[in-house]
Amino acid sequence: MEQVQVPGGEFLVQSADPADVYTPEEFTEEHRMIRKTARDFVEREVWPQQDAIEAEDFHRVVQLLKRAGDLGLLAHSVPEAYGGLGLDKISKGIVGEMVGMTGAYGVAHSNHTCIATLPITYFASEAVKHRVLPKMASGEYLGAYCLTEPTAGSDALAAKTVARLSEDGTHYLISGTKQFITNAGFADTFVVYAKIDGEHFTAFLVERSFPGISLGPEEQKMGIHGSSTRQVIFDDCPVPVENVIGEVGRGHAVALGVLNLGRFNLGAGNVGGAKRALAVAARYAAERRQFGRAIAEFPATQAKLASVAARIYAAESLVYRTAAMLEGALAPLYGELPTREKEARLREHAIECAVCKVHGSETLWKAADEAVQIHGGYGYIREYHVERMLRDARIQRIFEGTNEINRLLIPTHFLRRVSRQPEMVSRLSAAVDALGKRVEVRGGPMAHERAAIEQMRALYLAGCALVADRFAGRLDAEQEMAMHLADLAISLYAAESALARAEKAASGAQAEVHAALASVAVDDEIQAAVQAAVALFAAIGDHAGVRERALDAIRNLAGLRDPDGIARRRKLARAVVEQGGYPID
Repeated sequence: MEQVQVPGGEFLVQSADPADVYTPEEFTEEHRMIRKTARDFVEREVWPQQDAIEAEDFHRVVQLLKRAGDLGLLAHSVPEAYGGLGLDKISKGIVGEMVGMTGAYGVAHSNHTCIATLPITYFASEAVKHRVLPKMASGEYLGAYCLTEPTAGSDALAAKTVARLSEDGTHYLISGTKQFITNAGFADTFVVYAKIDGEHFTAFLVERSFPGISLGPEEQKMGIHGSSTRQVIFDDCPVPVENVIGEVGRGHAVALGVLNLGRFNLGAGNVGGAKRALAVAARYAAERRQFGRAIAEFPATQAKLASVAARIYAAESLVYRTAAMLEGALAPLYGELPTREKEARLREHAIECAVCKVHGSETLWKAADEAVQIHGGYGYIREYHVERMLRDARIQRIFEGTNEINRLLIPTHFLRRVSRQPEMVSRLSAAVDALGKRVEVRGGPMAHERAAIEQMRALYLAGCALVADRFAGRLDAEQEMAMHLADLAISLYAAESALARAEKAASGAQAEVHAALASVAVDDEIQAAVQAAVALFAAIGDHAGVRERALDAIRNLAGLRDPDGIARRRKLARAVVEQGGYPID
């Protein structure tokens, strides 16, 4: 695919040309083959084992991971030089989406291929890469990622695990406890973060064969029962100095950079899980009869199905848009680049990756929750499996940094960019000056949706300017406003991604369905953005005398909601029921 070179967070300051927004309709034949391979694996080999996986049969999980390795489904992000396939981030997203349908198995699979493998791929020495990566690509080695500690969760740099150099200078001796480690029960490799001499935060590759490693008992979790989660305990575990990953003292750059890709991957997996939940809900709604007809015929049920389908459309659109931008930034990392440039490229799209994680996990939660609701009392019964979907979905809003942490990241990263680019200050000031001016609704299809997106962007930029001016240097103490800004940014990215995709699909066979999905998605994001903007500008108050103009801008945005929304949603719901789930494949 042609690499898309877009600066991180660019969507916040200017509209995108739909031609430059990558969409799933542009998958290559290779992408479609990977998708088929992954889907066949899930349907033929993972689904029949779901009850065993739920019963914590980790031997079965390992067998499936090994089988995935045989099929090449663990090798997409390992370069060919190290025994992998060296595929693009589109392929990574596709595999993540397909295995994301499976709940607990998908957690184990994606954890291995992403955060447990990529630190080695990007930052380990050549000797370590050649020795370890071929085995991780094939499934001979399975990996785990050890960052969280009992007293260091979101504040990962507060870790207490320490490393000290041995007297002969050949090994580091690592001691400490890591908490909530996915794949711990069967992992062969551990990417471990520790402070050398209690000070220099550094990443290490620790192997199961090293002495001084022990495991805590399996955690008894709410969901994802088939995912092994245990403490990993290190007691003077000797790690060869050549197993340092990246530079000494730069572990934070490795951890946070790779977590960006983890957040993107979570977004893709959540899209797959949400599609499955929608399919189960749609089929049940078509079969279940009350008051003499299928409950899928009731408008209240139709509203649920349409809203979930449209939200999935937006999530899918923004995930693959982000995948293309990540490919543009990260493709050169398979080659030889200075370490600091690798770190910078991994940080480039931190904002978009955070949106993938937050929007994707909340989409999955909505889809699973509505699936349970549509099932009524049966949704609460284990036999119907939708209750498992809900339990499995809940962790996604906690994984890879809680959604609260990811929301805080969005305006923080953006305002940091503003502080480094003086021309951005004038841009934000202009947004404040223009606040309240009605955005012009131009002609053509979906004109109201385009105008709404521009109004969201104007509110976000003006809000950033006012928050930065009133609370300069104190945003960390004003987290409520940071959250409201983030919600505006998330709605903007979701709406714009959905609209661009529908516009690109306007001449295709499913143009009408694309248009309906995008219209409903934008309409729902308008509602979310209005709620966020009301809370944000109420908290800002009449700072700089903008209160009335801000209210005018919010009213303008609310006025762009779809007047034909109910009819459009009913029609979309019928397409969902007829398709037996997500109406675009």
